[in-house]
Amino acid sequence: MLCVTTPDVAHRPIKEVLGTVSGSVVQSKHVGRDIMAGFKSIFGGEIRGYTQMLVEAREEAMHRAIAEAEHMGADAIVNMRFTTSTIMQGASEILVYGTAVRLS
Repeated sequence: MLCVTTPDVAHRPIKEVLGTVSGSVVQSKHVGRDIMAGFKSIFGGEIRGYTQMLVEAREEAMHRAIAEAEHMGADAIVNMRFTTSTIMQGASEILVYGTAVRLS
């Protein structure tokens, strides 16, 4: 599945717009990461546990959007965007969305 953040795909005209697709993951922190985050807030530096958690959540959200697009018969997702929001203290949502299309 081709996924791009642009409104079209170079040298591949859009034959049909199938609709909006999305995928989301709500991720919560856990105690081990919170302890390391506490130390990092004192000494500074990257909180690798949180970085890895967000990478995994973003990949899963993308996988879900791609699965939805494939189910619709799409060749690509254009205008793909990523956003996050806080659901509650200690939990965040990663949302991926875009437009499923068939290419010529």
